[in-house]
Amino acid sequence: VQLQASGGGLVQAGDSLRLSCAASERRFSNYCMAWFRQAPGKEREFVAAIRYSRHTFYEDTVKGRFTIARDSAKNTIYLQMNNLEPEDTAVYYCAYGAPINSQIKERSAYVYWGQGTLVTVSS
Repeated sequence: VQLQASGGGLVQAGDSLRLSCAASERRFSNYCMAWFRQAPGKEREFVAAIRYSRHTFYEDTVKGRFTIARDSAKNTIYLQMNNLEPEDTAVYYCAYGAPINSQIKERSAYVYWGQGTLVTVSS
């Protein structure tokens, strides 16, 4: 599965951005697609995920500000990011796999990764 992420950019605090990630195919019937991010000097961390069933998961720091959604016809997921903060500055990666719920936030649970898109939020 190839993943193509896009939509990053430079914005100011309080602004919004929408990231997209298109998957080349559906490899697993019980698939899950997710967004992770990696800030400079930090570990890659979970942001949000959406299952084939449309069940969603969020990291606590983005709840209420970020929304993950899926367009099945396009094999594409989106991450709508509102009220961005400087702490959201990172390279955002999309991922594809079939994790069980207890593994949703674990990087090792995802098999395929996109190339990353940079989000920079200035204060």
